[in-house]
Amino acid sequence: MKQHWLVRPGTIRLLWAVFLSVLALTVLASLVTEAHAWFWLDGTFAFNAWYGFATCIGMVVFAKLIGRLLHRKDTYYDRN
Repeated sequence: MKQHWLVRPGTIRLLWAVFLSVLALTVLASLVTEAHAWFWLDGTFAFNAWYGFATCIGMVVFAKLIGRLLHRKDTYYDRN
């Protein structure tokens, strides 16, 4: 049986390379562009890169907490 293209090792390596390249380009772009910051925080070095990463981590942690809060036992729908 043929594997789905997203689970092939070659595809996973390619996706990592693309994602890391986009991250590197984002950080490098902050070196050559001028930030027009509204607040002190969004004018910091590589703000878009680290803010996106921190937001992603926050969403994963929040989803884990919600999952634990709403978790039901495996036998929740079984009738006795």
